[in-house]
Amino acid sequence: MLYDVTLSVRYAYALSAAAARMHLRMMPGNGPAQRLVSGLLQADPAPAFRRDRVDFFGNALTEMAYDAPLDTVDFRFTGRIRRDDLPKELDLSCALADMRRELAEVPSLAPDAPHHFLGASDRVVPVPSITAFSRGITRLDQPVLTVVEAISRALHEEITFDPTATDVTTDPATAFANRRGVCQDISHIMIAALRGIGIPAGYVSGFLRTEPPEGQPRLAGADAMHAWVRAWCGNEVGWIEIDPTNDMRVGADHISVAIGRDYADVAPVKGSLRSSGFHSTRHSVDVIPVEERTPVEAVGRSSTD
Repeated sequence: MLYDVTLSVRYAYALSAAAARMHLRMMPGNGPAQRLVSGLLQADPAPAFRRDRVDFFGNALTEMAYDAPLDTVDFRFTGRIRRDDLPKELDLSCALADMRRELAEVPSLAPDAPHHFLGASDRVVPVPSITAFSRGITRLDQPVLTVVEAISRALHEEITFDPTATDVTTDPATAFANRRGVCQDISHIMIAALRGIGIPAGYVSGFLRTEPPEGQPRLAGADAMHAWVRAWCGNEVGWIEIDPTNDMRVGADHISVAIGRDYADVAPVKGSLRSSGFHSTRHSVDVIPVEERTPVEAVGRSSTD
């Protein structure tokens, strides 16, 4: 699938903010089933300083700094992304009981190494109730991929998608206790559930196709940035991605932007500034499928234009 994507983020301050320093992770990258065809990240007003680079986990990171007072600031990404489906692999993952041995066979501390995604992180710490939930629906003799899918299915059934129940600061323990939340909460809960039983897990931010194919139900979370989970299923399978909010394997409807240990690593806008009073923020996302022409059609049209 080919998509045209627009992500707009606006901040408005009751009193002018000064000396702002911001990190933006809004530009999708390339991956095994994804290619950034074109992309542009703009800010209004333009910053006094800008630097584009790649962070530790390989995400596109834009640093911006403002020295003049800000009443409002708008960030906007526009781009075209090609996203393909990944073929469903055979379940060659190790048994859950063998995960410790499998991890010990990975000597690397490269950004994609599973060791970075096993312990506590800023937004996801061990939660005994979530770990108990995981243990109650899985067995040590089950393949890890089967365990991951079982936890996704159980959380999809247990947690009600409710945009009014939480905010960006809600911790996984609270969302799990209330059994309500949005994709960020459900993903954080699943990460805690997997790490609690020894499975490395990370967080993926991205977009969902806004309108589903004809005859298919609309996916939850398609009106804003979405989030899902990546889980390491042993040396043979490696990393897989799964969307517990919709209980589905990630495919051509999902466009990834950034990966990290939790939301703190992938927030679209993060930084600091000098200000007082209230501020408001507004996000909007458009993901529009682009009808692709075959080479024959493209040549035919070109010759008649």
